[in-house]
Amino acid sequence: MVDYHAANQSYQYGPSSGSNGAGGGGSMGDYMAQEDDWDRDLLLDPAWEKQQRKAETAANRICKVLAVNQENEHLMEDYERLASDLLEWIRRTIPWLEDRVPQKTIQEMQQKLEDFRDYRRVHKPPKVQEKCQLEINFNTLQTKLRLSNRPAFMPSEGKMVSDINNGWQHLEQAEKGYEEWLLNEIRRLERLDHLAEKFRQKASIHEAWTDGKEAMLKQRDYETATLSDIKALIRKHEAFESDLAAHQDRVEQIAAIAQELNELDYYDSHNVNTRCQKICDQWDALGSLTHSRREALEKTEKQLETIDQLHLEYAKRAAPFNNWMESAMEDLQDMFIVHTIEEIEGLISAHDQFKSTLPDADRERDAILAIHKEAQRIAESNHIKLSGSNPYTTVTPQIINSKWEKVQQLVPKRDQALLEEQSKQQSNERLRRQFASQANIVGPWIQTKMEEIGRISIEMNGTLEDQLSHLKQYERSIVDYKPNLDLLEQQHQLIQEALIFDNKHTNYTMEHIRVGWEQLLTTIARTINEVENQILTRDAKGISQEQMQEFRASFNHFDKDHGGALGPEEFKACLISLGYDVENDRQGDAEFNRIMSMVDPNHSGLVTFQAFIDFMSRETTDTDTADQVIASFKVLAGDKNFITAEELRRELPPDQAEYCIARMAPYQGPDAVPGALDYKSFSTALYGESDL
Repeated sequence: MVDYHAANQSYQYGPSSGSNGAGGGGSMGDYMAQEDDWDRDLLLDPAWEKQQRKAETAANRICKVLAVNQENEHLMEDYERLASDLLEWIRRTIPWLEDRVPQKTIQEMQQKLEDFRDYRRVHKPPKVQEKCQLEINFNTLQTKLRLSNRPAFMPSEGKMVSDINNGWQHLEQAEKGYEEWLLNEIRRLERLDHLAEKFRQKASIHEAWTDGKEAMLKQRDYETATLSDIKALIRKHEAFESDLAAHQDRVEQIAAIAQELNELDYYDSHNVNTRCQKICDQWDALGSLTHSRREALEKTEKQLETIDQLHLEYAKRAAPFNNWMESAMEDLQDMFIVHTIEEIEGLISAHDQFKSTLPDADRERDAILAIHKEAQRIAESNHIKLSGSNPYTTVTPQIINSKWEKVQQLVPKRDQALLEEQSKQQSNERLRRQFASQANIVGPWIQTKMEEIGRISIEMNGTLEDQLSHLKQYERSIVDYKPNLDLLEQQHQLIQEALIFDNKHTNYTMEHIRVGWEQLLTTIARTINEVENQILTRDAKGISQEQMQEFRASFNHFDKDHGGALGPEEFKACLISLGYDVENDRQGDAEFNRIMSMVDPNHSGLVTFQAFIDFMSRETTDTDTADQVIASFKVLAGDKNFITAEELRRELPPDQAEYCIARMAPYQGPDAVPGALDYKSFSTALYGESDL
């Protein structure tokens, strides 16, 4: 409050009070005596007392206006700071989410996935809350500015709520793309590891088979062989060519796998390519050597002695059977990766089909061994001396029996591996169903709550306090529902750890649930804030509950899509229904544009209910204006066109006096004196009519 006793003592009238010496011709003592006489006269002057009361009223009005302005400036500074911090966090986070540098191993990519989970669970939720609080603070500030007849707050460039929302959308998009990339990279590395192991197995089998083949093909044993030996060598070479052709498919498979590893950017492609090239070069050399040896043997093919047909038949039947056993062992030891029950059941079905062919294979083995035994019987009965080995093949009965025994041992091991994988996939299926069951409850629940909140925000049931109480009950019920979301997160964690990538039992993903939950929290908080602002507007403007309901009824009538906002044409129709002259003519358009600039200062093309209430309250109630503040300052200045710092400090509290002195521009009028301040431009700037 102003110390009016002190003011009475210092307040002066007459030319000498506002002059720097013009008219002060007497001594200092005479001047002081004259001033004391004036003070005694003023104490008895009724006009002076009236002037003092007028000054007190003016000072109170200025204090009120300045207090509102100071509080609004604090809120603006808080918004700028919070917006800067949130945008900085978004700026730092997006490059991390957009980093798409792949790792070489599954373990490294899984660590990146775990880092991403920590970001979603630990780092992002507080930022979601900060963003929601920032929007609430912004709306509250705008409401207070409208209530105090101040211009709308325009944040610094790049810090609008829309800028934050754009940045947040960019963050969400980068986040979604990042998770998809991580999962795709893990799948790719799994595929690469599987292919690399398959390549090594096939390459090792092939290299084991080719070991010694070049040396064998380079032998020149036919130069000293007998006729029968040459015939035997020709038949043996034919059997080798059959064996060689049987291995052609494996070489093509090795090359195809190496090509696929190159296309998938396998990190050890150099060693794979080197080994593959070596195999292909060796294979070409074997083909060339085989062709050269055949030409050499055919030169001596004139000797046509009968060869042992049984040995030849044995070799021809033993070679493909041996290849079949090798292929069977390779398939039984082959690695597999499946992600669904259907896939593992398909492998089990194929394995069962393979087992069904074993009886026929066993009969073929017996037939091949019977040929060998028959050859031995004939040789013994005819006193034929055999060398002890079949000259046409290296596949002996011992090899056949050994490999057959190996196949018999691998079959139950394959059974066990398939059953274990089936059990794993059944467990994964249970996890899918468990998650789907919970997600199919939580997802619709969130959607239902969103719809119910939307209905509450547009209906007119009860007072604003009743609506606010109802909304806060909804907010508590939403918070109480959080354990269900936490349970779903736990189930999703198990699914992620099990590397389950899809779920046919639900259309809801954890990402959908998270986004819906965040939207639900934001919507209920925003709706509560809107009702609180409506209560603040109602109480500040003295609007009755009946008027608020009339405003809501008019607004809802023209809000055809129940979107909570009116377009320009809908708003114009609403104004016309309320008696405003905004018809489609020049004068009506000008009036409508003036009103739109008040209710939609950001030119978004939409009029919210809060803006509608603010407009209607301004139309029905009185508020302070720039002219009133100017008149108040003029009273304090003694009807002068300017005011001095001394007068401000005398009439206003210290903090508000200093506030005015720091912001008032120097007065430039012809009647200016040193230290004169322009209170008119200062007053218009408070209400946005000029720059402060």
